[in-house]
Parts: sequence; structure tokens; C-alpha cells
Amino acid sequence: MPPLKPEHAHSPQARQGRFHNLTPRPADAPAPDARVLWNLLFNKPRFTVPRVALPVQRLTRQDLEQAADGSLYRLGHSTLLFRLEGNWWLTDPVFSRRASPFAFAGPKRFHEPPISLAELPPIRGVILSHDHYDHLDRATIKVLAPKVEVFVTPLGVGDRLLAWGVSAHKVRQFDWWQGIDAGGLRLTATPAQHFSGRGLRDGNRTLWCSWVIEAPGFKLFFSGDTGYFDGFSEIGRRFGPFDLTLMETGAWNEHWPYVHMHPRQTVQAHVDLGGRWLLPIHNGTFDLAMHAWYEPFETVLEHAAQQGVSVATPGMGERFDLRAPQAGKRWWREAVAEEKRAEAGAGPRRCCLHGER
Repeated sequence: MPPLKPEHAHSPQARQGRFHNLTPRPADAPAPDARVLWNLLFNKPRFTVPRVALPVQRLTRQDLEQAADGSLYRLGHSTLLFRLEGNWWLTDPVFSRRASPFAFAGPKRFHEPPISLAELPPIRGVILSHDHYDHLDRATIKVLAPKVEVFVTPLGVGDRLLAWGVSAHKVRQFDWWQGIDAGGLRLTATPAQHFSGRGLRDGNRTLWCSWVIEAPGFKLFFSGDTGYFDGFSEIGRRFGPFDLTLMETGAWNEHWPYVHMHPRQTVQAHVDLGGRWLLPIHNGTFDLAMHAWYEPFETVLEHAAQQGVSVATPGMGERFDLRAPQAGKRWWREAVAEEKRAEAGAGPRRCCLHGER
């Protein structure tokens, strides 16, 4: 990837041709070594991937046309579809089978998307947090582009879209604390503690961010990917309180705490932000760490209960009301119980939402 564009090089986050976090990585911070990477690729513990079909509520174009304002749907991982002020928005859309540069290798989806790209309605905007493969999917972007009015991205990520053929008039790139008014919303790129890159030589050549999404009488926070850092308190001071936080809760590991949060930290970040309801994301779709696929849900609930935090866990494709949040069904538990029955020799049953079989 070429050096930073001159207009990006003036960012306060840019130094020596790359972007940087607010707080430098501690010199004594653990980091993945060859053994950790070997285990991650070839020596996974049991249950990092579901052994039964996960529940998915299928969606149609008609379902969305009839959906009320304030509707949100989890489509998988960090991909969220929501309707505010009469417009549809998508975050970090990944519809491909794998979160990988390769079609034949890399983390594979646990479930199909609840709706196809072809069935999606016109999208007012796509909100991107960074350029890792589990958040920025080239195949998805190329199909989506004709039906999207605007892509809002951190610095440099928009340049990738332009290189993939997205029209320049559809792309808006922002540094931290910058934003745009669009479709009745105010979108502001805010700090995150992470990194970027899609290859061996382009590390941190694009920026990463979280997003504050403001509608009349309503505030939403989308974390993207991040480690825990002091920036949450600053975002909360400037923009909080938030009605709902959509927070990374998954793919943590003791070897990379600087760039991904443990669920305990997810809850604390939510508190720092002044959040009312917490909806955990970055889970339930791809195998990206060493923990069981269902552990993010159980662990975040445990720590949230200790701090009196309300947690919502809508299933994939299940409608969630942004303006009247409810905890919802702990949908993964049926799948876990089914896995245990299968382990005991009782045989698996296909599990679905709303009692469908």
C-alpha cells in the first residue's frame, strides 16, 4: 500500500507514515508468538465452533419494509442493520462465507446471514470501523455499492473503497472527532485502541475508530474493535449518556489485551460511556480466538450483573427495538444444551428461534 495521502498525514494520529493509538502499546504487554499462532491455527480447544446449527431468524425485504423506525437486526459478528429517521444503515457489513483474503481458507461463518444482499432495501449509509477482514469485506462492498448512498469511514479506509470501484461521491473519510450529518443523523468518528491492515506490508496505514450515532432524542455507540482505554471516559464526557452501546465482546485472549477487550472490560467501557443498555457484538459468527463460541455471552452477562448493567442479546435476524430495549431470549443456551446432548449420545436437534423446527 502506498504511503499515507498528504491530507491523511496531517492527522494527529499519524506519525512516520502510519497511524497510532492514543496510548502506546506497553513494552511489557504480552503479544502472540509462534506457539500462540500455531495453537490458534491448528490446536483449537473444543467448542470454539458450534457443533449444531445456530438459530437464525430469516428476514425478507417485506419484513424490512414493514419494520418500524427504531428497528435493529443483528446479521452476524459486527454487522448490524438498523432503521432511524426513516433510513436504513449498516455497520461493518460482512456477508461472505469467510472473513479472509481467501475463499478456501480462514474463519468460516457459523451461520448464513439472516437476509441476502439482494434482498436488502436501499441503504442510506454504511458505517465502517476499520479494514480487517471480519469488518471490511470486499465482495460485500462491491455488491452493496449500487444501493448505498454514502460510506462513512476512518481515514484511509475510504481509499480502499475507491480502489475497489466505489464512486468517490459516495465515500466520506474522517479523523477522530470529525463527522457528518446525513439522513437525519449525526455520525462522529471517535477513538478506539486497535490496529489496521489487510496484508504483510500495510499495517496501520489506515485509521480505526468507533462511532457515535445521534438521532433526535436518541444516542447510539458502536465500538468497532478496541482494547480497553481511557478514551471511553472522554467519549462519554463529550457525548454521553448513550441509550444503547453496541460493544465488542468476543475474540479476546491474554496474548492480545491491548487490542481486544475481555467482557469484564466491555462492561466497564459501557459504564465509562454512560450507557443505559449494552448489546454485545463481535461474537457468534466467526472463530477468532481460543474461547468457546458461546463464552462471550455468558461472561459478559456475569460481569454485567455484578455492576447492574442491562444487557440485550437479540438473536441473529431477530428484531430489536432501539427505543424500547428488552433483554430478550438467551438464544445460545438452547444450542449449547443441544451440543451437550449430542456429546452424551442423545443426538443433535436443529434449533431455531421462535420455536420453529
